[in-house]
Amino acid sequence: MGLLGAIALFTSVYFASRSMPGYASLMSSQNGQTIVVRARDGTEIVSLGPSYGEWLRDDEIPQVMKDAMVSVEDRRFYSHFGVDPMGLVRAVYTAWRDDDRIGATSTITQQLARNVFLNSNRTFDRKLREAVLAMALEWKFSKEQILELYLNKVYFGGGAYGIDSASRRFFSHSARELSTAEAAIIAGLVKAPSRYAPTADIDAAVDRANVVLGQMRKYGAISPYDIANVDVSAVKLREETGQNSIRYFTDWALPQLDLLLPHDTFEPIEVWTTLDVGKQRAATAAIKANSPEGAQGALVSLDRDGAILAMVGGTDYVGSNYNRAVNSLRQPGSAWKLFVYLSALEAGYRPNDAVTDMPVTIDGWSPRNSGGTYAGQIDIRTAFAYSKNTVAAQLGNEVGFSNVASMARRFGITTPISTYPSMVLGSSEVRVIDLTRAFAAVQARGQSVEPYGILRVTTAGGEEVYKHKQRRSYQLVPDYVAAGITDLLQTAVATGTGRAAQIGRPVAGKTGTTSSNKDGWFVGFSSGITTGVWMGRDDAKRVAGLQGGTAPARAFASYMTYAVKDRPVEEFDTDLKLPDWQLEPDEEFYFGNPDDYYVIDDQGNLIRPGRSDGRDQDPFPVEGESGTSRSEPLDPLDPRGVGTELPPAANDDFLDRATGRSAEAARGPASGRPAVIQIRRGNEPPSLNQVPQSGGQ
Repeated sequence: MGLLGAIALFTSVYFASRSMPGYASLMSSQNGQTIVVRARDGTEIVSLGPSYGEWLRDDEIPQVMKDAMVSVEDRRFYSHFGVDPMGLVRAVYTAWRDDDRIGATSTITQQLARNVFLNSNRTFDRKLREAVLAMALEWKFSKEQILELYLNKVYFGGGAYGIDSASRRFFSHSARELSTAEAAIIAGLVKAPSRYAPTADIDAAVDRANVVLGQMRKYGAISPYDIANVDVSAVKLREETGQNSIRYFTDWALPQLDLLLPHDTFEPIEVWTTLDVGKQRAATAAIKANSPEGAQGALVSLDRDGAILAMVGGTDYVGSNYNRAVNSLRQPGSAWKLFVYLSALEAGYRPNDAVTDMPVTIDGWSPRNSGGTYAGQIDIRTAFAYSKNTVAAQLGNEVGFSNVASMARRFGITTPISTYPSMVLGSSEVRVIDLTRAFAAVQARGQSVEPYGILRVTTAGGEEVYKHKQRRSYQLVPDYVAAGITDLLQTAVATGTGRAAQIGRPVAGKTGTTSSNKDGWFVGFSSGITTGVWMGRDDAKRVAGLQGGTAPARAFASYMTYAVKDRPVEEFDTDLKLPDWQLEPDEEFYFGNPDDYYVIDDQGNLIRPGRSDGRDQDPFPVEGESGTSRSEPLDPLDPRGVGTELPPAANDDFLDRATGRSAEAARGPASGRPAVIQIRRGNEPPSLNQVPQSGGQ
């Protein structure tokens, strides 16, 4: 079996080497995909993809670069035949001893075979083919040729393929001039380019470079004297000039291509996005100019259909590429009251309804207003505009904290939501993009809004491979609820805590401030654009003077003044067209037209409220009314004193609605009798089963 296996392996390697492209073909082959990203007006905003630099021959590559790479990636490179049996045995033994998976065992030749011919799937079949191809490479090419191919093709992160591209990318000079420290940094990138890139995390890059230097010393590639004179931390990195806040948006949008495109493609593509370059520039300036010292800021701006017009994930992309607009979870403070008041309006409250701002305690929790004062009896509109915590707590308790959580989930909050009483003040963490989406749904009169950033994708030849289709929207709350909350949001900007967000045209929005001024929010909308702004420190420490109505509101106003300048002024729809069940009932609603039917009181006496011909005196007076009294019940069908039989007081349709009977049953033996319902005298209102049920009520 061993002999047969050896023959099979030899045959596979032989034929693989015979069919393998020549050295010149391998030099010209390229890996990676070029992506050109365009703004909504077609202008190119960034080009992403591979950069290959200059091809360096073996004798042009600094020896220290070769030594660094061999020491850290494949110390037996010059002695094995493409696969390292000793390394493989050691890895299997270590995995068996530690009860862990087998660690990385790929040689430089195997990595080259994978990069040039295969994909990165971790399957046994792929590893077997990788080993065969590696041995074929060793059969066909010299060690120097293999190392030259590897160093000119391996990926070092940031779109850089090959050591020359990496050197220019990180150090602004050719790889021919690499120092020992720079070579150690580049060699350390192969293991994890995104983690150890000096532009992403300089400390991690330095630590990894020191590991490389340690390996070089261990295997004799550098002397202890030379390594003592190497200071990796002193390496000067290339100053980033092409990076800006647009990368926050592209970092968020481009990974979605894996889901949007129908199949994997490696050809160059162009991605047309929703980003507005002018608005992005204005958003970046607004965040930088208004963020408190030492604090970060984030902004998301949505068009009325959910298209992202601008996205800022921090004050400086080069300093930190962490996108706080879509990844950071922060408490929204009073901006969360949007969902509390939405729930209250849906439950039947109206902006003019009276509430009481006073100290309350709910399940042992006693909220306090900002400033510690209480206004007494006010209306819903005022309570929202001045962000009264005690009123929000009472409303949340009345409508149910779980219903408030359900409302938030309905409007697109994807993070976990607490149902403790304090949740009404924004104790549950949210993302900026989610909260902005919720306010956008309010502007859309209660219709759901789905944020998106990619309009279409085309190949370099112009073939369209993807086009955005607007998703079906859903009515999240009735129109009158959306109108009511817009009324409250507009008041909050006009006279309440959000006055700094005014821009000279109708604006609706809400401030948010968390305890100890750790977070400041303003989220609002005007003229079809909804924008959310957050500010705070990444370590969640206090920021002196930070409140939603100060820096965030000013940043909102600064950006929105530019964003809506070319749009017509839009007045908000705050007219509450209440449903029938919320209208104030009147006597006719309860009792119907008094000329239409007779009624019977609690004692069974017949009452005829009045006649349309002016003869209001009932011909059959009952006990307690003027005229004679009767001592026996009156038969409503008895024509005595009238001279003719009483006409029917109600038609069949009314009987159907009043009694719930079907039309066929209504035409039975009792058809034609006057409608009779029971009422109570005095001021006690009738119960529902004593009210004629008309259609739609």
